[in-house]
Amino acid sequence: MSSTTSAQSVEAHGKDSVEDEPHGTFKGYVTGFVLAAILTAIPFWLVMGDVLGDSRVTGIVVMAFAMVQVVVHMIYFLHMNTRAEGGWTVLALIFTSTVVIITLVGSLWVMHHLNVNMMPMSVEDMKKHMH
Repeated sequence: MSSTTSAQSVEAHGKDSVEDEPHGTFKGYVTGFVLAAILTAIPFWLVMGDVLGDSRVTGIVVMAFAMVQVVVHMIYFLHMNTRAEGGWTVLALIFTSTVVIITLVGSLWVMHHLNVNMMPMSVEDMKKHMH
């Protein structure tokens, strides 16, 4: 009796989980691949051709393309959306992104303040300290 009940619950759960999960189509994968290729080729062209002229602006544009590409990968290849797994995948993504942003911004802030507050040493100062 327990094995029949167990098998029925597994079968019912399997049907629910299969119907609720998004599935990729060939068209979706091709669209994702084409978008990923374009989002890779444009920054490569911007850097190799020195199109924008300013390395700082180029870096910002490349980072923007990278963020868009991450979203493309999540949608077309990882099939993440608000319906998948009751929205828990998106909630986990938001939490992870928040932790990563806090870590990166905090690290940059600490490194900037260390750089500003360190005493600069000239060659003459270094020679005095060596003797």
